[in-house]
Parts: sequence; structure tokens; C-alpha cells
Amino acid sequence: MSDKEKYEIWKRLHEAEGQLAYGLAVYGDRIAERESYRSLSGIDAVHFYLIHKFSWPPAQVRGMSYEDIRFVLHEEMHGFVFPLDARIR
Repeated sequence: MSDKEKYEIWKRLHEAEGQLAYGLAVYGDRIAERESYRSLSGIDAVHFYLIHKFSWPPAQVRGMSYEDIRFVLHEEMHGFVFPLDARIR
């Protein structure tokens, strides 16, 4: 594998990770609205929600990968569509 191919793979991997993180942050805003959180949004709202829903310690929730968080919320997120303001290209 050439360096160029390796860097292209790395770039796609990190872009996918960024999209996953962004999607969770946007979903966190939905959670915050639904749960009437007054001062939390984005990934902080997701973390807070998981802590309360599953009684998991904060350090454990904060230590979860975005992939694991997405897995835990998979059924709940079914049908979730980004709001228009979040559809940035």
C-alpha cells in the first residue's frame, strides 16, 4: 500500500468518525428538547440522558466511544432525521 492510499484511508476513517460524533450531537439536541433539559445540549445531553436512563456512572458514559453510544441508542434513534438547520454540506 502506498502512502497516498494509506492517507486516503485515514482521511475517510476520520471523516466517518466526525460524522458519527456530529450526528450524536445533533440527536443530543433532540433529547434535550424532549427531556426539557435547561442547560444541556449536544453530546452533553446524550451523556446526561444515558447516565439517568441506565444508571451508569458518568465516567463510564464519558469513556464510551461514539460507536458504542450509537449502538446503545440505535433503536431509539430509528427514524431520526436531521433538522434542516443541521443539514450542512
